[in-house]
Amino acid sequence: MSEYVLGVDLGTSAVKVSAMNKDGEIVAQQSFDYPLSQPHPGYSEQNPEDWVSGTTVAIVRLILDDQIKPEEIEGISFSGQMHGLVLLDENRQVLRPAILWNDTRTTKQRHEIEAQLGDKFVEITKNQPLEGFTLPKMLWVKENEPEIWAQAKTFLLPKDYVRYRMTGKLAMDYSDATGTVLLDVKAGQWSQEICDALDIPMSMCPPLMKSIDSAGKVSQSYALFSGLSTDTEVFGGGADNAAGAVGAGILSPNMVLSSIGTSGVVLKYEENADVDYHGVLQFEDHAIPDSYYSMGVTLAAGYSLNWFKKTFAQDVSFDEMVESAANSGVGANGLIYTPYIVGERAPYADADIRGSFIGVDGTHKKADFVQAVLEGIIFSFKDIMDIYDAHHNDFDTVVAIGGGAKSPLWLQIQADIFNKKVVSLENEQGPGMGAAMMAAVGLGWFDTFQECADKFVHFGKEYLPDPKRAQKYDKVHEIYGKVYKSTSELSHELLAYRRDNDI
Repeated sequence: MSEYVLGVDLGTSAVKVSAMNKDGEIVAQQSFDYPLSQPHPGYSEQNPEDWVSGTTVAIVRLILDDQIKPEEIEGISFSGQMHGLVLLDENRQVLRPAILWNDTRTTKQRHEIEAQLGDKFVEITKNQPLEGFTLPKMLWVKENEPEIWAQAKTFLLPKDYVRYRMTGKLAMDYSDATGTVLLDVKAGQWSQEICDALDIPMSMCPPLMKSIDSAGKVSQSYALFSGLSTDTEVFGGGADNAAGAVGAGILSPNMVLSSIGTSGVVLKYEENADVDYHGVLQFEDHAIPDSYYSMGVTLAAGYSLNWFKKTFAQDVSFDEMVESAANSGVGANGLIYTPYIVGERAPYADADIRGSFIGVDGTHKKADFVQAVLEGIIFSFKDIMDIYDAHHNDFDTVVAIGGGAKSPLWLQIQADIFNKKVVSLENEQGPGMGAAMMAAVGLGWFDTFQECADKFVHFGKEYLPDPKRAQKYDKVHEIYGKVYKSTSELSHELLAYRRDNDI
């Protein structure tokens, strides 16, 4: 009999469920889209029932269409979109649509937390109370929907709600718990001090579990609903970035993840919670027990390239546009792009900064602009890596995933700018791979995540930095680093003018 695990990747726009065998091979995949609600500017919500029904439909399709036998599915685990707030009443019924990670309505509540707790908050949680996190959302409901808040008895994050519906048991894993900014990271427990200061009942905080801990078997009711067997074990799972790091093999301190999607993420494995980035970088519990990761986000990574193509290069394919940069060179012939076109998060946490091209002259061609955009995105990643260097956190390998891993030219640019070895993945599956690996380790298929990664994660070609190009890039990046300070005041003034004059 074949044996499989299911990795459930619960994203913002869709859920993807992957069935994997003990050799780390994907034998089948199914996905299901669901809607996003934006009832007001800055609001982003979803109906938690859509996650449950979407996940269930994908599982049913694996069983019916792909002929995965229910009795062959030994375990299930999850990767989940982070920070989303699901409020349940005393009967464990959902009280309102979930408020998602990309909802920005909570600036007032962020300032309230900062005023109430100051530096103590970062000391406890290792993070700033950014609008996207869960705690500010809880305060927003408390202040703006008191009738809902009065009924709320517990809260969960998205994947925890789906797991609850599968098993009937409430819990939250540590990697998602840190993203709520209600967790005392060093103590490994919910913060009584923060709850008391903000008048949040500790009883609302669900039990904590590790990502590879069992939440129990599939319940009888969900088995009838989905076709799964009640012998299938369900595991805690992890936050999407934690799961993505596991799926990319970021399992030791010498490795850093470079992920280019719409936004960009630089993520590093951390062995303990002693390092202090003062909230400039996010600091989270890892899906790997008793370990952590830190990460910085640049808001317009792939989005910068998509914007440039849509605006200036509609006549060529995406790949053609990227490869045209080969006609430029290091430093784009004196042209620098800063990718702040929707503001920035790390290392500047500045919603009102805006992007720029610096050094434009009459000799520049389109290829130089493409090269400048490619370089500018990676320079923004280098800003984050420089924070690691400042804390003496040495690493020698960068694992590139997402759009930045699809172009050999761009991979070499990363190696030269980072002055580190850069590798891509042969079987990139993102957080869904990490979710499947959590189930595999939880079941005991492997004793450690490293053993599992040896089977599941396959690295591709290595790109080594060219010393001469790396030296040139060091000088260009030094100039790039001065652009933010030089343009921030003017950028804020221009944005304020646009807002005031509705242009």
